[in-house]
Amino acid sequence: MSTQSSHQLCAALTVALGLSVTAWTGQASAQAPNGKIPELGSSTFAWLIIRPEWLPPPAGLRGPIPSDPEQRQHMNQDGAGQVTVRLGNWRDPVLKPWAAEQMRISNEEVISGKRGLPFSAQATCYPGGVPGQLLYPAEPFYFIQTPKVVYMIWQRDHMVRRVYMTDKHSDNVKPSWFGESIGHYENGELVVDTIGLQAKDKYSYINNFRTPHSEKLHVTERYKILPNGNTLEAFIKLDDPDAFNEPLYMIKRWRKAGNPFLETVCAENNVDVFYTNLVPIPRAKKADF
Repeated sequence: MSTQSSHQLCAALTVALGLSVTAWTGQASAQAPNGKIPELGSSTFAWLIIRPEWLPPPAGLRGPIPSDPEQRQHMNQDGAGQVTVRLGNWRDPVLKPWAAEQMRISNEEVISGKRGLPFSAQATCYPGGVPGQLLYPAEPFYFIQTPKVVYMIWQRDHMVRRVYMTDKHSDNVKPSWFGESIGHYENGELVVDTIGLQAKDKYSYINNFRTPHSEKLHVTERYKILPNGNTLEAFIKLDDPDAFNEPLYMIKRWRKAGNPFLETVCAENNVDVFYTNLVPIPRAKKADF
């Protein structure tokens, strides 16, 4: 894309983010009867992930799938040319047998060298699903808040997730990468309810351990700004009776950052040496020009 079109894209998003502030402040009484609407979207800041992993919930709640205690986990900072490897605990009793077996096979492929690393959909430029996309590291994401739709936009490939501000799901939800999300404001939080998440191709996971889910996955998210004003927190519940023996609860946090919206196209990095042994990104047989 040309520099001019990239600048136009940035300008358009800035205007939209600016308008979103007006939209949510003007609709406060209608959309948030139990409290104010949190300022999630702005033309002056973005949200950057603090750590690309799930944090534990309050005591008494079943937390996220942990790492495999019998395998070494290492990050790319461990040495030159070393990629991050995270192996999940496939023995966790919360997993249904088929989900545990799929994780076990994935771990074995990494340990044996058949697969370079156990990574999720974004490694091949697919959307990360819900809630997997919330773990996307390094690049910021943005909110645009309007009375009828809240948009979540990731800088990488400009992936867009839509939260429809209504209290009822569609009668027939067709499974998709981000499913169907509906939301409302409650006590200063954005509450999001998501169903219709596709699980047909083994590239939609709930974490970076490649923990799978079924199409019965039901995700509830509560987004709020912490008292320091600079941290966004999401409290998440996963309910999937076909994949897990009980609901899972987890937390994710982001820090506020003054990042401009840049153009980042995943397909332009289709020869990344870290991921070439995953499903390859399609390449043209000959150049367009």
